[in-house]
Amino acid sequence: MPLAQRAVAELIGTFWLVFGGCGSAVLAAAFPNVGIGLHGVSLAFGLTVLTMAYAIGHISGCHLNPAVSIGLCIGKRFPASNVIPYIIAQVIGAIIGAWVIYLIASDQLVASGQAGFDVVKNGLASNGFGDHSPGKYSLQAGFIAEAVLTFMFLLIILGATDRRAPLEFAPIAIGLALTLIHLIAIPVTNVSVNPARSTGPAIFVRGWALEQLWLFWVAPIIGAIVAGIVYPILSGGTDAAKA
Repeated sequence: MPLAQRAVAELIGTFWLVFGGCGSAVLAAAFPNVGIGLHGVSLAFGLTVLTMAYAIGHISGCHLNPAVSIGLCIGKRFPASNVIPYIIAQVIGAIIGAWVIYLIASDQLVASGQAGFDVVKNGLASNGFGDHSPGKYSLQAGFIAEAVLTFMFLLIILGATDRRAPLEFAPIAIGLALTLIHLIAIPVTNVSVNPARSTGPAIFVRGWALEQLWLFWVAPIIGAIVAGIVYPILSGGTDAAKA
């Protein structure tokens, strides 16, 4: 596929990830009586990746995540010349996803007679540490969690898309991995493992979310790079699929 088509697919896919995952946290997690809670939000993130993997995996590889694109490049699954266009498309898709969530949430609260949507107080499911961690976890804890979980996520992606693995099941393994990651670490940082996913909400929350955004780029990218180095050694470096 031409790069432009693949970039558009990444934009749409990342929009779906943010709208589906962060949207479930903002709109449905604590809804009175029937809120989906932490388990539902975790599943929502996993389902966004699973559904998009089947929808656009054959077009763009369904990265939806700058760390994934970088990790696959390091693992020699993805050309370096395509990394920046993919990242730009992913970030744009994430910002659009966060914007649509904001529009929906704002309209509901104003229409119901409340004072209006406080984006800073609500956070749009932004990622954070310290006072902005759901469980008040420190910068160190957040960094370790994001780096280790992204490392495992990339290792699973690289393994599941290896030609020696049953490729038709790869989206299921990857989607369930992201679900598990959220079940583990929503209390720590709200879970990123995806710099684009963190950037979208932070653009609207501004303030603390932008100040802490660096961690949700640096830690996931470090984890992804390490996985991109480790997996080829672990697997013998042969018969790897293009992602």
